[in-house]
Amino acid sequence: MKLLTTMHMWIEEASERECSLGETMLQHEMWHSETEETVILERMEQQLQVMEKACERGLAGVTSRAGLSGMDGKRLNEYRLRNTTLLGPIVSQAVAYGVAINEVNASMGVICATPTAGSSGVVPAVLFAVRDALTLDRRAQLQFLVTAGGVGLMLANNASISGAGGGCQAEIGSATAMAACALTEALGGTPEQCGHAVALALKALLGLTCDPVAGLVEVPCIKRNGTAAATAITCAEMVMAGVESKIPVDEVVLAMGSIGRMMPVALKETALGGLAQTETARRMTQQLRETGRIDTKN
Repeated sequence: MKLLTTMHMWIEEASERECSLGETMLQHEMWHSETEETVILERMEQQLQVMEKACERGLAGVTSRAGLSGMDGKRLNEYRLRNTTLLGPIVSQAVAYGVAINEVNASMGVICATPTAGSSGVVPAVLFAVRDALTLDRRAQLQFLVTAGGVGLMLANNASISGAGGGCQAEIGSATAMAACALTEALGGTPEQCGHAVALALKALLGLTCDPVAGLVEVPCIKRNGTAAATAITCAEMVMAGVESKIPVDEVVLAMGSIGRMMPVALKETALGGLAQTETARRMTQQLRETGRIDTKN
């Protein structure tokens, strides 16, 4: 086997093998790590269980130590249960789950970075929202995560998954692409269609800044997990309808990396620009310092 270093290589090999991206990535992981399939899937099962517990805890309601965030996942879930939402049952679930899971991260709970802590809600939110409707058994759910992880690997190697390195486009954008690709595959999409899903998802979020208020991964990070989950589902639906990205997926990935390098430092997780430097954000930051809820050196 040869190492898969680009989305094109991955898609091409999967097409030649006449199998899914996830199956191809699993085979490569077995070969590269010299690990049995059962061991890899057992590890993925552990990650899935962490995601499920985080979702359950977030929906029950959590609040961060700083007090900047909390209870919105519960609010969203209760709202969708008592109302016919404009988003529909699946997307409204994904939004609620995405926010709930990332609130657990902000409350110092245990989450699974997918691909980062700040974007940890997107992939599991989409999976949990669709798994019943698509009748995904446990093996299919693990395969969903393998496919999503493969996309994350490609993005990390060819662009960035770090807010400090590439802005929030590299965190939330990458998570959205991971979820969109895995969902497209779960819907029966071809490897090529999965590539289009990655491209559409990244293009929707190119240039997104990382501007956390008070330097904490709470505002606006948590709510972005909810909107990103909805975006991922939208991109998968577009692709399944026959929509394609005019720009090849690997070129979109490289563009994201290039944009990240061009971004000023103030917009890459430093809290020196963007929303973090609005009048309200500065006032909130000062209050947190005065009450000792954040390090006075921040």
